[in-house]
Amino acid sequence: MPITNPYEIFSIFVLIAAVAYIFSGILPRKDPFRTKPTWEDIKFAAMVAAPAVLVHEMFHKFTAMAFGLPAFFQVSWFGIGLAVFLKLISAPFLIIAPGFVSMPATLPLPSVLIAFAGPFANLVMWLGSALLLKKMRVIRRKTVMLLLLSRQINKYLFIFNMIPIPGFDGFHVVSGLWHLIA
Repeated sequence: MPITNPYEIFSIFVLIAAVAYIFSGILPRKDPFRTKPTWEDIKFAAMVAAPAVLVHEMFHKFTAMAFGLPAFFQVSWFGIGLAVFLKLISAPFLIIAPGFVSMPATLPLPSVLIAFAGPFANLVMWLGSALLLKKMRVIRRKTVMLLLLSRQINKYLFIFNMIPIPGFDGFHVVSGLWHLIA
């Protein structure tokens, strides 16, 4: 059963709502003088940013499950709190780690594949958005904006997550590869 725990479902809804709110002030607006996001800003941010984050985490979860490991998605209250705080103080940068997948330790090869699964999802969404923008001839303005922003968000999530420092997916990938060859 992929997602059956009520807390996991609750965590997904919290993640979507938090990511939509956090990114609503970053996305372009029709009225640049308005300071508070509208419901339309939040809905559009949810369509663009939430899939990038949620699909990333679900790729970790389902890859772990494919290896027979119990995997559980959880919201990171500290990660969401930090991102909301940075938004509220209008910080010039954004750090967002709204959720994670907990699972037991495993062998190096599955560990590498599980760690890379999330960034891989962002890579596919980044390149997919870029390809759609390039290949589509007739496209609505809102769809163009959605694809442009999806391309950017997924590019940054892929690059950011592949940095090989502790706590990041890139560190787990490099660490697992090191254990494979050592």
